[in-house]
Amino acid sequence: MPDTAGVAGQPGATEATPTEFARRVWQLYEPLHAVTYFSTQARAAFESAGLRGFWRGYFAGRAAPLGAVMAAPVTAAFFSFAPGMVARAIPDVWQRASPEQALAARLDGAVAALRAVLPDEPEQWAQAAGLLETPAGAAVTDGRVLGAANAALPQPTDPLARLWQAATVLREHRGDGHITALVDAELDGCQALVLRDALYGGRDQLQPNRGWTDSEWDAAAQALARRGWLTEDGRPTAAGEAAHEAVESRTDRLAARPWTALDPSEQGRLTQLLAPLAEAASGIVPYPNPIGLPRPTQ
Repeated sequence: MPDTAGVAGQPGATEATPTEFARRVWQLYEPLHAVTYFSTQARAAFESAGLRGFWRGYFAGRAAPLGAVMAAPVTAAFFSFAPGMVARAIPDVWQRASPEQALAARLDGAVAALRAVLPDEPEQWAQAAGLLETPAGAAVTDGRVLGAANAALPQPTDPLARLWQAATVLREHRGDGHITALVDAELDGCQALVLRDALYGGRDQLQPNRGWTDSEWDAAAQALARRGWLTEDGRPTAAGEAAHEAVESRTDRLAARPWTALDPSEQGRLTQLLAPLAEAASGIVPYPNPIGLPRPTQ
């Protein structure tokens, strides 16, 4: 089960601070969003729209709320992808499917994936969607490009579509804040990945899935070593660990505000509703994975 210890409303739990709740609830709604990347249903929906190949579906589906945008803004908004990798997909994907077609495909695929794995309890889907829509609607999106673009999309009526879209608004809102924290720390996309790899491993997934060359990866490591965040042989220093923790803490702080739209009892009810859904959706997500989602705590 995903970890809900210490979340308001859980039996025996002390009330979580807004930043604590923001991090813990992220682990519950992120698996619901992530089916769009890892499910066979999502892949099939993108391919039916003319987006064959994983990365065409990924870039078109995630960028579609921005419209038929060029590569440079997508590189900036997605942050950790090498510009050349983005340019191989954008703007070519818009010749294969319009943003409207890509949006329809990503929602259809995500809903089909969730319907296939979630407990067949439509009333609970609707309750969870209604509660999740409250913070999604309260999310201030100033300066948050992907959060704003997703929040501006029409609200669907199907309960699973509502649930997925609310989760997507909140995860992109959080992601925009994470990028803000990384930029403030004067990290670029490759350096952020190199620091994460030094702390937790995963280069074999992170580097190819973000398109960075060996020379770019090595240059990022050297830049971090000059800052005193890595040793010359690539191990994290105490300063590097502290810098990473500061970024994560600021990400949580920047993600916290929408959740104040729910009172503690509503937060507790939301976690109760989301926990079994997150556990079921997590079965689709590989661990480790290139999006940084931790394995649910049993």
